[in-house]
Amino acid sequence: MNPRRLALTAVAIALASAFFFTCTYVLNRAASIEGGYWAWTATLRYLITLPLMLPVMPWQGGAAPVWRAIRAHPGPWLLWSGIGFVLFYLCLSYAASSGPSWLVAGTFQLTVIAGMLCAPFLYRDHRARIPLPAVLSALVVIAGVLLLQFGHRGGKLDDDAWIALALVTVSAFAYPLGNRGLLLHLERAGIELNATQRVFGMTLASQPLWWAVAVYAFTQTGGPPLGQVTFAVGVALGAGVIATILFFQATGMVRNDPTALAAAEAMQAAEILFATVIGVLWLGEEWPQGRALGGALLVVVGIVIFSLVAARSAAGDRRATQQLRSDRGA
Repeated sequence: MNPRRLALTAVAIALASAFFFTCTYVLNRAASIEGGYWAWTATLRYLITLPLMLPVMPWQGGAAPVWRAIRAHPGPWLLWSGIGFVLFYLCLSYAASSGPSWLVAGTFQLTVIAGMLCAPFLYRDHRARIPLPAVLSALVVIAGVLLLQFGHRGGKLDDDAWIALALVTVSAFAYPLGNRGLLLHLERAGIELNATQRVFGMTLASQPLWWAVAVYAFTQTGGPPLGQVTFAVGVALGAGVIATILFFQATGMVRNDPTALAAAEAMQAAEILFATVIGVLWLGEEWPQGRALGGALLVVVGIVIFSLVAARSAAGDRRATQQLRSDRGA
């Protein structure tokens, strides 16, 4: 396949992954509207994701190397999966009741720059440095998120809105922090696992915490309704399996081409568009207007700028590309 066609194919696959990642925001919002308890929304996704991934593993390096890695060093796996999966998704699920799908989707795009901002706290080599262009793109994304929030709230955030904003922000930082932390552990331990194996391993390692959350949820509301289980299956299959594999495939295809890699990375901005259209047409949510619409556009611009900066520095570097991939997920 010639380079141009390869790049276009990778961008198309990345766009498809953004569509499936959108399942998280829309289906979580649907569960919240129908009265589903947030703790069940979070727990069910990862309890369901584990068996869904098992049939995929024989074609993705196998589950045995993952199990050996967890048994050899259970502590780091429990720690980083607790941050990157449990803390991340508990916060995101709780925030689903805070507003329309596009509001949560737009705010969660902070995760695009969160991995970079976490770097100085994780690394002790050249990776700890944050380049100035990346900082500027981060400021654009942050400004867009604030415009989104204040635009939706008519210029005023009440206590619940501030709590939701804080939780989505924590979620946006927890995901790349947990994934980068695990990558760093594997690097130091000399263990090679591919992206799908790492997702499977973190899903497996987080199961004890998810069962604890399930017990808590049961004491609060009893068992989850069938509709909430159905929505969780959709999120687990769409975002947890299909979107993740598509995104890794897209970035892997063009990992040595900085321009194509940047374009594939930038497709994640389409999540805001998909969440808006599906939320309006299916859930009857309002369209973003005024400052909220301006904020959404700023977030998209910031993502595109950051994708250009990050991809140019990561292209051709296997370890850097791994880190860039690990920052993405919802």
